Amino acid sequence: MKKLYSLLVLLFLITGILAGCGSDQAQEDNTTNESTNEENQADQSANSAFPVTITDALDQEVTLEEDPEKIVSLIPSNTEILFDLGAGEEVVGVSDFANYPEEAANIEKIGGMEFNVEKIISLKPDLVLAHGSSAHNSEAGLQQLRDAGIKVIVVNDATSFEEVYASIEMIGQATGEKEEAESTIADMKQKLEDVKTKAEEVEEQKDVFVEVAPAPEIYSPGKNTFMDDMLTLINAKNVTHDQEGWNQIDQEAIIKANPDVIITTYGYYTENPIEQVVSRDGWQDVTAVKEEQVIDVHSDLVTRSGPRLAEGVEELAKAVYPDVFAE
Repeated sequence: MKKLYSLLVLLFLITGILAGCGSDQAQEDNTTNESTNEENQADQSANSAFPVTITDALDQEVTLEEDPEKIVSLIPSNTEILFDLGAGEEVVGVSDFANYPEEAANIEKIGGMEFNVEKIISLKPDLVLAHGSSAHNSEAGLQQLRDAGIKVIVVNDATSFEEVYASIEMIGQATGEKEEAESTIADMKQKLEDVKTKAEEVEEQKDVFVEVAPAPEIYSPGKNTFMDDMLTLINAKNVTHDQEGWNQIDQEAIIKANPDVIITTYGYYTENPIEQVVSRDGWQDVTAVKEEQVIDVHSDLVTRSGPRLAEGVEELAKAVYPDVFAE
């Protein structure tokens, strides 16, 4: 009887263990299936965005049948947008000037303003993202890419935040990252709104001169440029607002305008930008020079039409109104 009882107990234990193993295995299978289903749903969600037809900056309709797996970007702003939207892994070629994010340094370079058509074709991209700022000057090269069977989308040459949002939306559509594009735009808008709200604390508006190219050919932004919009947003006055676009400036006109703050944006490629300004003949009596209010900000943040423009506004605000926008 004792042996029979022991055998029954052992049988129950074995049955319980097997049941437990079966339960664990079932749970593991369910977890695996759920993970697989989530991946499939993500793939289906991305695929559901295609085919898509996009009207680009040249008013050409471009139809993408599938989510592009290989992308070449001809300008740094497009590259920054692609990575921000989570499509960086698909980028196989970038401009020589692409320096952000860090991953861009390890991607094949396809040239600068004059891109290497043969190099791009050799990368076998599904999509090339060009830009309206250079499309007309490189139309022959772009047509060669089209003739090679490569889809080419020309992203608009944005001169306002609204146009930047449109660029991000376009690239989001082209890469199946529409939701990420919407999220990026919402984040940018929130940052700008926060800066605008903070700028309302400014009690005395400052006159600002922005210098994007040094002497002897000094260039500054007028109206219908990002920089002009940024200065307005932070409650500052652009002393070259009466000009249209980017213009070469007469030094005497700036001395006469007597700005409170001078912003330079070329320190990343020119040594001692501030010293260049303060050492100019006749500039010693300019308020910004006398009060040591000549500041260099990174050009990419304030001129590159991508997601980091919102950061550029914050940096500009800190430079012009350090007391209001202090950390």
